[in-house]
Amino acid sequence: MKTLFIVRHAKSSWDYESVDDIDRPLKEKGIKDAHFMATVLFEKIERPDIFVSSCAIRALHTAVIFTNTFKFPFANLKISKSLYNFKDGYLAKTVRALDDGYNSAIIFSHNHGINDFVNQFGDEYIKNVPTCGVVSIEFDEDHWKNIKKGKTILKEFPKFYSI
Repeated sequence: MKTLFIVRHAKSSWDYESVDDIDRPLKEKGIKDAHFMATVLFEKIERPDIFVSSCAIRALHTAVIFTNTFKFPFANLKISKSLYNFKDGYLAKTVRALDDGYNSAIIFSHNHGINDFVNQFGDEYIKNVPTCGVVSIEFDEDHWKNIKKGKTILKEFPKFYSI
């Protein structure tokens, strides 16, 4: 059995015209939402075995907040350039490449691809995973490379709470 948690990065800022997209930081609201959603998730699940983040600053900052909340060693946070790739299939390729020694994983990524992934691999249609939204899918597989249709077991979005 493999369990995947996918987190869309928290709300980012567009206030810096001279900053490249990969370097866009979180807005204050994004930081607040990330702390809140990390705590919500911490109270509902066991700590995932591996944390993997896109190399983009907004995703990485979101991942660091979750990592801190879950008391996951910062040195073990994996940073993936491929999760910043906006070509189709990047997320599935990343998941399928996970080491089978990990039974659960949490991935911090971007809008592009997340909606497609959760609808392709989960059993529940989700129109849009919002910023700092978390979706979890459970796969009846022993190997990440073999994942197919799984069961959507968790949806946690900031809009479910009055924060």
